[in-house]
Amino acid sequence: MRDHFEVGRYDAAGRLGELTVPRAGVTVETPALLPVVNPHVQTIEPSTLASEFGAEILITNSYILHQSDDLREPAERQGLHELLDFPGAIMTDSGSFQLAEYGEIDVTTEEILAFQQEIGSDIGTPVDIPTPPDVARERAESELATTQERLEIADGVDTGEMLTTAPIQGSTYPNLRERAAEHAHGTDLDVFPVGAVVPLMNEYRYDDLADVVAACKRGLGEDAPVHLFGAGHPMMFAMAVALGCDLFDSAAYALYARDGRYLTVRGTEHLDDMEYFPCSCPVCVEYEPADLRAMDDQRGEDLLARHNLHVTYGEIRTIKQAIRDGDLMELVDSRARAHPTMLDGYRTLLDHAEQLETTDRIAKDTVFHTSTESARRPEVVRHHQRLDRFDLSGSILLTEGERDEGYDESWQVTPPFGPYPREMSDAYPFTAEVPERLAPQAYETAADGVARLAECNPDATFTLAQFEWPESALARVPDSVTVRHLGED
Repeated sequence: MRDHFEVGRYDAAGRLGELTVPRAGVTVETPALLPVVNPHVQTIEPSTLASEFGAEILITNSYILHQSDDLREPAERQGLHELLDFPGAIMTDSGSFQLAEYGEIDVTTEEILAFQQEIGSDIGTPVDIPTPPDVARERAESELATTQERLEIADGVDTGEMLTTAPIQGSTYPNLRERAAEHAHGTDLDVFPVGAVVPLMNEYRYDDLADVVAACKRGLGEDAPVHLFGAGHPMMFAMAVALGCDLFDSAAYALYARDGRYLTVRGTEHLDDMEYFPCSCPVCVEYEPADLRAMDDQRGEDLLARHNLHVTYGEIRTIKQAIRDGDLMELVDSRARAHPTMLDGYRTLLDHAEQLETTDRIAKDTVFHTSTESARRPEVVRHHQRLDRFDLSGSILLTEGERDEGYDESWQVTPPFGPYPREMSDAYPFTAEVPERLAPQAYETAADGVARLAECNPDATFTLAQFEWPESALARVPDSVTVRHLGED
């Protein structure tokens, strides 16, 4: 059990946690954002990240420092915290990004970990092999084997109080990702980045990203803090957190500003195309788009970067509150409407609803059924699983209407949950707010619940009394169940 990470509250696989970083003497509340700081070009100074944005942790690149004629000696002499003037925790990357970009780097895992420890990094990273998506399986397996060898080397390095990461590779092969995660979790390493996923995000392949993260989570224990490497757009944070990611590192705030791009939780706007700022951050309250366009390039870029960072931190806070309130899935549902590929990602996330259910809280406030996808939520999956616990006999009425004394038992049936004992009508999740005009999928899911209950209780006779279920739902009701139309009674 890793005692440096403690989970306080769950919603789906999303969680509020505390990551203790002993070398920095700080505890970081998760989910957390790690702004990427380029040691040569600091768009926003690290001290400002702490004072203005509340940054508790950031990430910089130790390989750049290691190779720099200008910065290596000051980093070794002063240490990272003094060099960057940052009071929180500092994580360092190892150069694997440069390896992915340029094909080789001039450092070993032992050397870079020793350097990271020497310059005062609080969380260090070994040199893994970032295998891109869609490569041949043979290559993915070969490079994963190399990464695993390096993790074992890292596991044997004495880094003192510095935490060390165990990057998880495996390309777009879920079984390789799961196997890699199991291997990483079996080491004594501390933080678990999901690596080489930036190409998926750049190509808006959020469905593949959801499968990759879900596979990694299957191989990790709940004591493992999960870092989604390179995830910087706030549009996808809620989905990633619901899948179980705890840490995000973002250079997007600076890179997008350099290109005149304005981040929102619903996507990206180009400053040149904007007449109004749809935001209440300090930048957007004080200035209008025309003001930034009229400024010199550097000043406008700095302000745009500040906005981008404000909206990014704002989304992290929104997600934390959603987890606390128990409505993270409603937030994910809302964010999924930002882009068709985000909706693909959300639907893929729900393919793993049974996995998410294992950590989802058993009681929350009211569920809001807000979309077709709501019928596939973990709460519905859990209820259907628990139908197996009932041992019924005699005649059972499953009805959308009132109790009928002509049956031995009378259960309520409500889409999308399906059948449940009438005595549970005021209990979570059956207090859900459901629209009157439901999509067919909600009725179909309820019919699956009827079928499961009937299958588990072959000695009972069931009657389903419904108002106007669509034919697609009634077709899923077993022939052994008598179907009545309440409107004809």
